[in-house]
Amino acid sequence: MAGTIEQKLAAQGIVLHEPASPVANYVGFVRTGNLLFGSRKGCLEAQGQLNAKGKLGAGVTVEQGNSAARGCNINLLAQIKAATGDLDKVVRVVRLGGFVNSAPDFLDGPKVLNGASDLMVLAFGDKGRHARTTVGVASLPADASVEVEGLFEVS
Repeated sequence: MAGTIEQKLAAQGIVLHEPASPVANYVGFVRTGNLLFGSRKGCLEAQGQLNAKGKLGAGVTVEQGNSAARGCNINLLAQIKAATGDLDKVVRVVRLGGFVNSAPDFLDGPKVLNGASDLMVLAFGDKGRHARTTVGVASLPADASVEVEGLFEVS
């Protein structure tokens, strides 16, 4: 049976799928003590298709990027569930780091990453409020529009 957090997500139409396997020499997460570091997750749908491809500010809108960041976080939550067995074991979302594939003059990266942050607060309430870094980058693997990584305190 799904835990409280997963039920809350399901009520919003969010279903977690099996996390994708790493595509290079890294692991999906590392746990040390009560800290869980989640590797960067791209904006892949369950079928492995990117939900946003290309540069923000050059063909990809803020709204599309926001949706992509939300999708990244759904993938990150799936990885956290795989690591802990239950999202209810998340004590606190400590930090999110977002990478936005940006045109040189694109300045709205924080608005894009709100898609990820808003989902964490939806899922975890006040425990989902976190520190955050948003970085505009020249490119991302597979020309993904957004990637998100996270740091979580878990029990």
